[in-house]
Amino acid sequence: MYGSGDSRKGLPNDKEDTMMRTNRSATVTRKTGETDITITLTLDGNQDIHVDTGIGFLDHMLHLLAKHGRFGLAVKAVGDTYVDAHHTVEDIALTLGQALTQALGDKAGIERYGDAWVPMDEALTQVVIDLSGRPYLVFNGEFTTPVLGGNFETELVEDFFQALAVSGAMNLHVRNEYGRNTHHIIESMFKATGRALRKAVTINPDIQGVNSTKGMI
Repeated sequence: MYGSGDSRKGLPNDKEDTMMRTNRSATVTRKTGETDITITLTLDGNQDIHVDTGIGFLDHMLHLLAKHGRFGLAVKAVGDTYVDAHHTVEDIALTLGQALTQALGDKAGIERYGDAWVPMDEALTQVVIDLSGRPYLVFNGEFTTPVLGGNFETELVEDFFQALAVSGAMNLHVRNEYGRNTHHIIESMFKATGRALRKAVTINPDIQGVNSTKGMI
C-alpha cells in the first residue's frame, strides 16, 4: 500500500481518467416519421468507417469527413428519399452533432478551436470551428450544379452544416474561396470540416480543465 505522502498515490485513478478521456465515443439514434438514423462516432482509436444513408453522394462526403478527421464513423440511415433527400440529410447532421456533443463530454482539455484549408483541384475552401457551446453558422459557397448523384440537391449542403452547427453546439465557418466544379467545392468543404474538427477535439495535456475563462464551454 502507498502511504499518504507517496507521490504514486492515485495513479490508478489518474490512468483510468486518462483512458476515459482518450476513448471518446457515442451512439445516437434518431427516429421520426421521416427518418430512422443511428450514428456511432469515435473520436480516438478506432477509425473504421461504414456509411449507408441511401444517398450515394452524401455517403461519399461523410466518408471523407471521417477519414480526414481520423474518426471512427458508422452511419445507418433510412429516410423518405422518395420525397427528396432533405429530411435524411438534415437529420443525419443533427444526429452526428449530437453524437459529437456526447462523445466530447465536459470538453475538458480539448483544443476547442480548429481550422483547415483544403484544396480539391481548382477549388479551395477554408473551415474554422470553435466548439464553444454557442451554435452559429457562417456559410459562403455557391453551386452551379443543382443536383449531384441523381438525388442530392446541392442546396442541402448549407442545410447540413446548419444542422451540424446547431446540434454540435459549435461556431462553424465554411468559406469556399473559389472553384468551378461543384463536386470539388463540396468535397473540399467536407474534407476541411473533418480536418478542422480533428484539431478542435484534440486533447492538449497543457490545458487545465476547459479551454475558457468562463470555466465551461
